[in-house]
Formats: sequence, structure tokens, C-alpha cells
Amino acid sequence: MISFTIAILILIAGYFIYGRFVERVFGPDPNRVTPAVSKADGVDFMVLPDWKIFMIQFLNIAGTGPIFGAIMGMWFGTSAYLWIVFGCIFAGATHDYLSGMLSMHHNGAGLPQLVGYYLGKDIRKVMLVFTVLLLMMVGAVFVYSPAIILKSICGTEVMWILIIFVYYIIATLLPVDKIIGRIYPLFAFSLIFMAAALMIGLYAKMPQLPEVWDGMQNLGAEKFGRNTPIFPALFITIACGAISGFHATQSPLMARCIKNEKMGRPIFYGSMITEGIVAMIWATISSYFFYADGWREVCSPEVIQAFESQSDKTLIQYFSAPQVVMNVCQGWLGIVGGILAMLGVVAAPITSGDTALRSARLIIAEFIKLGQRSYRNRLYICIPLFAFTFALLVWQISNPDGFNIIWSYFGWSNQSLSIFTLWTVTFFLVRNKKNYGITLVPVLFMTFVCVTYILVSNEGFRIQGQLPYFIGAASVVASVLVFYRHKINIDKRNAKK
Repeated sequence: MISFTIAILILIAGYFIYGRFVERVFGPDPNRVTPAVSKADGVDFMVLPDWKIFMIQFLNIAGTGPIFGAIMGMWFGTSAYLWIVFGCIFAGATHDYLSGMLSMHHNGAGLPQLVGYYLGKDIRKVMLVFTVLLLMMVGAVFVYSPAIILKSICGTEVMWILIIFVYYIIATLLPVDKIIGRIYPLFAFSLIFMAAALMIGLYAKMPQLPEVWDGMQNLGAEKFGRNTPIFPALFITIACGAISGFHATQSPLMARCIKNEKMGRPIFYGSMITEGIVAMIWATISSYFFYADGWREVCSPEVIQAFESQSDKTLIQYFSAPQVVMNVCQGWLGIVGGILAMLGVVAAPITSGDTALRSARLIIAEFIKLGQRSYRNRLYICIPLFAFTFALLVWQISNPDGFNIIWSYFGWSNQSLSIFTLWTVTFFLVRNKKNYGITLVPVLFMTFVCVTYILVSNEGFRIQGQLPYFIGAASVVASVLVFYRHKINIDKRNAKK
């Protein structure tokens, strides 16, 4: 619990200290007219109250990532604490703040537009396809996990999948203030309530847990025979609680609703720090659940007996992330608290899924230059968009391992997207003679992670030995050389002005 307490305090301090530093580097202008005012259309561009924007942004980026990702990440041991804390402060929150502010400076432009402006038109086309595919994967995978949880309350899995998908269609088509602006703050409150209640429960119990200084060994390998290497798997498993490229597709949605640029830090940087705190809480609960036999406390006698009867007593395989969430919420918070907490866990992925598809609609509309004021224009894009997403969903359901396959590719694609976003922001900082080191270091690290992961993982090339790490390091060196070559050309152009 000492590591947990220190981690929470560092995250809070990171918002006030490093977050303010990043804000000064960017230099927001409170007098600049934002796209919420200059491009107001009553559908996607409109001024919303700052507190609502924060809640919506937090819910949009949260999904199941800071919960399920943190649970699965804790299988690797206490090294997950360090990645959540330092990844969130120096990479994730910086990534979210700068991508959101950059969108505001470009009239609410989506991520592919920003990438094209700073990295080139050819890369923009690649990013358009890559981003829309990623967002459709988000729509597909974020239907499945809440449906599993909801069927434990009533109904069937298929019924809830269809209900959620119909909701996706409605929320994507309607103006941002009709559903998103009205009910998302309530769902965000539920998610925050759940995290706060569980944190109080942790301090009330004060369990003896593994601490960071006890060692960074792979506890999952020691206790459960899970031999996946910490690097790079941990940095892909825990995405939304540390850094997530998906967030850069969501920040422009709220960049179109902010009235004053000074609100960028509390909304973009602050929501990511809040997500990091949620991830830290669930990582600590997972530590208690798996490594201090906390699962025996929250599970029913029938579940305990069923587990004990297994010949292969592997907690990780027996208790999936959704099952951990259900057991902990119901066991710790009682009926009322458990329902409210479950509402937060269910709402988070559903709301991230529908805003992912909303973002896909706007990205496509921006690319083909089709105005979105009328329902007819929105339907032109939504019909094929939802058809493809539904086909992906059907494949996922019909394939026994469909969810895990899509989730694995989503995880890698998600982190790869953060690389493009960080390079985009880095070149913005270079062009404007600002401190580009705040994004250059994270982007080089994430390049090493993503290149290495696709080489060693089961979803990739499954190369064993040290070769993937040498290739990963070589990709970092090559990235540095290419970057500085372009930086020299930018500096020469700036000198001529």
C-alpha cells in the first residue's frame, strides 16, 4: 500500500508541476477564438460547460482500458505501477493535451488532418485508413465486454450486443449535446464514484501487497507460469492508463466544444491524470486479488469450491478481467454501490465505442469535405461505417477467440497510433521553436516498444532471442537520424523568414 499511496501522490503532483510546464511550452492564448465559437454548427461544434467537457473527455478516453488493462498489466507485477505513473505524466497526458490543443489551433481538425499537415499528405492517407480501422475495432471490442457484464444482471449476451449497437447508431447521428452532453457526465460520475469507493476500501483493508522496492520480477511468471516478457508486453497491455493513441482521436471531439484555450490543461491533461489514478486503483486491487488471496474474500463459496476442484489452479485463466471487476464491485460495495460501480464500468466502454464511431464519421467527412449539418450527409457516411463495424462484430462473436484476436491487434495499433500523434506534435513544436524534447523522448520510447512487440508477440512474427530488441533499437536510431534531417531543413526555412 505504500507504493500505491506514493504513486497516487506523484500523479497528482504531476498534473500541477509537469502539466503546467507542458502548458507553458505550448503557450495557450486565452484571447484566441476557438472553433467552438468560430465554426459553431449546432451538431459537432458548439460551446459546452467546462465541467461537462471534462467529464465527457474522461469518459471518452477511459473505456475499459484503465480497468481491464490495469488488471491484466498487474499480472506482470509491480513494474505496472511505474509504467502507469511515469507513462501517464510524461507520455499519455502530454500526448492528450498537445493533440487536443493542436486540434483547436487547426479549427477542430481530426487526427489524420493534423498528421497530413505536419508529416505529409501521403502519410495522411495512410493515417486515414489506419485510424478509421482502429476506431471501428474500438466500436466492435467495446460492445463485447459490457455485454458480458450486463448479461450477469439480466438478459442474454446477444440481446445486449444488439441494444448497445443500436445505441451506437443513435448517439453517432445526434448532435453532441443531445445524448453525450446530457448523460455522459452522469456515467463519468459513476466511474469516478466506483474508483473512489474502491480506494477507500483499499485503505480500510490495508492489505499486505508486493511493493515496488521488493523487485521488478514478473510475478505472473512466478505464481501462475505466465512467462510473457515484461518488455514490451506490459507497455502494450496497459495503454489507456499510461498512453493511448486512441485518445488523440477523441481529443478533437472536445476541442470543438471548448470556449477558452486555458481550459486545455484541466480538460485534456487532467482527464488523463484522472484515468491514470483509476488505473492505479485497479492495478492495486488486482495485486490484492491475485497476490494476497483477496479473491477468496469477494468470491462466493460456490466459486471458491469450483476453483479448488480445478486440476490446474491458474487464477489468471480462471478469473478474467471482467470477472475480477464483477467480483470486486459486488463483494466490496454491496448491492447499491455495486450497481453504481457496475454502471460506471459498463458505461465507460459503451461511451468510448460510440464516440469512436462518431470520430470516424467526422474524420471521413473531413477527408471527403462533406458537411455534417444535415442527417442525410451523416447517414451517407454512417451506413457503410456501421455495416463494416457490425460485420467485424459478427466475426468476433462467431470466432471462439475473436475478442482476444481483435483486442490484441487493437492494443498494438492503439500504441502505434500514439507514435504518429507524438511525431505530429513534435514537428509542430520544432516549427514553432518550442521545446520538442517533451514529445521526442516519449515517441522514441514508444517506437522501441511497438517495433519490438510486433516482432516477438504471438500476433506478430514470434521471433525469439535478442534480434527483435536489436531491430527495435535500430528503428529508434533511424528515427532520430530522419528526425534531425528534417529538423535541419525546418530550421533553414525558419531562418529565411
